[in-house]
Amino acid sequence: MAVFNHYPPRQTKWAPVETEQAVFDAGLRQHMLRVYNFMVMGLAVTGIVASLIAGSPTLTAVILGSPLKWIAMLAPLVFIFVLSWHFNRLSVSALQILFWVFCGAMGLSMASVFLVFTGASVARVFFITAATFAGVSLYGYTTQADLSRMGSFLLMGLLGIIIAGLVNLFLASSALHFALSVIGVLVFTGLTAYDTQRVKEEYAEYNGYETNSKLAIMGALSLYLNFVNLFQMLLQILGNRE
Repeated sequence: MAVFNHYPPRQTKWAPVETEQAVFDAGLRQHMLRVYNFMVMGLAVTGIVASLIAGSPTLTAVILGSPLKWIAMLAPLVFIFVLSWHFNRLSVSALQILFWVFCGAMGLSMASVFLVFTGASVARVFFITAATFAGVSLYGYTTQADLSRMGSFLLMGLLGIIIAGLVNLFLASSALHFALSVIGVLVFTGLTAYDTQRVKEEYAEYNGYETNSKLAIMGALSLYLNFVNLFQMLLQILGNRE
């Protein structure tokens, strides 16, 4: 990933650099605003679904107290694979519908958060996550440093967290669980900055309304996942259990 040098063509007597740069910057701001709007609305959908299920003993028993809980846990992974693998084949509208359904499915899997942790701690950690995410994403958007160099290390760290988490399902080690939460906070914080910069660069590299619309949805998906995972990791560290 190169440093941001994807600017419009150099000055000509017909199109001054300042004018072209202003158009480019305005388009980039609009694109990033769409990305953040999709992400925020996706988080709202997830939160509403999760709170509705957690607030209904019947739905909680049906979904989380039966084998259906495994479907609720694994369904988001299926949506991620479909969105990633069929990105080029899906239309903008189909991609957007799948994104909303995915956010709803995430709400099913996250309903247990409201049952395990106190409402006050969930709210507190959410605002801590939001503040952290906003600051780190702003850094990723404004920095001229090339963050692609740390991308591979962050992905390796993410893979390590997944493998260690699966192992800890059998070990049930509280110390390892805490360590994974701390490492997870660092990894997803770094991924937030990295993905924000990547979304910005992708806008500069691709043209066309349909392509940019798809990139806005996929960029929102990446940032959404970073936010949700960062929230869950911080909740394991800072949350108060019922």
